[in-house]
Amino acid sequence: MKLKQPSILCFILTFCFSANLLANCNDTLENKNAAPVTANEDASIVLPVGFTAVRFADSLGEARHLIVAPSGKVYVKLSAQLKGAAIYELTDANGDGRAEIKTGFGAFTGTGIGLHNGYLYASSDNDVFRFKVDAAGNVLNPKEPETVIFGLINRHQHEAKSFTFDNEGNIYVNIGAYSNSCQEKDRTKGSKGMMPCPILDSAGGIWKFSANKLNQTYSDGTRYATGLRNVVGLRWNTNTNSLFVMQHGRDGLHDLYPDMYDTKQSAELPAECMYELKQGDNCGWPYMYYDPFQKKKILSPEYGGDGKKEPTENYKAPAAAFPAHMAPNDLLFYTGSMFPEKYKNGAFIAFHGSWNRSPEPQKGYLVAFVPFKDGKPTDNWEIFADNFAGGPAYISPGKAKHRPCGLAQGPDGALYVCDDSGGTIYKITYKAQ
Repeated sequence: MKLKQPSILCFILTFCFSANLLANCNDTLENKNAAPVTANEDASIVLPVGFTAVRFADSLGEARHLIVAPSGKVYVKLSAQLKGAAIYELTDANGDGRAEIKTGFGAFTGTGIGLHNGYLYASSDNDVFRFKVDAAGNVLNPKEPETVIFGLINRHQHEAKSFTFDNEGNIYVNIGAYSNSCQEKDRTKGSKGMMPCPILDSAGGIWKFSANKLNQTYSDGTRYATGLRNVVGLRWNTNTNSLFVMQHGRDGLHDLYPDMYDTKQSAELPAECMYELKQGDNCGWPYMYYDPFQKKKILSPEYGGDGKKEPTENYKAPAAAFPAHMAPNDLLFYTGSMFPEKYKNGAFIAFHGSWNRSPEPQKGYLVAFVPFKDGKPTDNWEIFADNFAGGPAYISPGKAKHRPCGLAQGPDGALYVCDDSGGTIYKITYKAQ
């Protein structure tokens, strides 16, 4: 597959697919059909022709997820307080595409934020709260949020409680596994995997609760799907009426099993996977991972795997697979009318960027687009927005100027992207050339 990337890019990230799953990638990329990039007001972001990015807001701190109200107000959730607030309300008062009014509230840090049925929902690393909003999107009780869910497990590893809503009044909450691969001693060479993995009782999956009931705990919810190491990006697809999630794959195959995996294999395995979930699905963590080169599920070495052996259990297969360790932090299905028809009902994915591919080059720090056909992802996905890090010399967590994290769609069809490194919110619009 030829990626549709601009020829003026100063570096190339290589991604290839076969069928609906990632295939072997080459070290070089043909660019014969590449088109020049559009001229952007924010020249640092590389976009396809016709698209323009402006900085809707800047210097917001660790901006994780965001949502846009029908009025155009933007709410962004911070993982660290800025001037005593963990949620910021941003308003473009004069219609120039930039926020002039910034109001902070909320004392709890975390990741998730969303609008549902007249309420603004936001999560800490343990709980989910909500604020009443009026028709214009104004929060009516900024100092007195209601508690929707409390007491979710948080062991300070994969603690983000991101969430989404379905069409029937339910909220789906990620509870990440506080482990790499459920070893007796986490991330320790030679330590065996626990069987069964006790973490899965209260984490490592998606839990379903009522969005309209207050003060819920685990006993009020249902473990909707299990075997997911950590899901920061999840979204209900209204076109297919189903839940889609992006899993963060495991780390350390070479560090923990140098006799089975070399450093390049460890950098390229396992794939970051998209799943379409139904209630009761088991995606296999920690017992297996998905190998995009062999195009199959592989038994984890902690449970007797050798890099080739397949699990005997019938775990859920991914709907699509992406390069390893790129950290997908949000997922958005585009339903607007501003962008060209090819984007309709397709998926945007914010890849936060890798830290653990060394000595191979780090990857990610971009927003990808995946077309959908008949409710399924196709094989011709592409890099949509690139160069958030600031160039090849900055592609690492400690150096990146910006790291895509959250995605939202505006009422006009614009795409908003927030970053938790530079604290910037980008507004991306389209105008036919």
